[in-house]
Amino acid sequence: MVTSRRSVADASTLTGWFKSSYSGGSQGECLEVARGHAAVPVRDSKAADGPAIIFSADGWSSFVTALKHGDLSA
Repeated sequence: MVTSRRSVADASTLTGWFKSSYSGGSQGECLEVARGHAAVPVRDSKAADGPAIIFSADGWSSFVTALKHGDLSA
């Protein structure tokens, strides 16, 4: 269950994980997002039972929009 906390210690306790279709095959640098929660859990695909960070729905939407528009610098 996702709460108002900003992280979950064991992401495998959540359901609905998926990896973007844009993710490459064996690069090992992928994130997964879990559907079906009020907040948006995000985890490292290589660590399914590791921690997940929790974004608000608006925060996640803003992050994805900024990525699409190239508004984030490395």
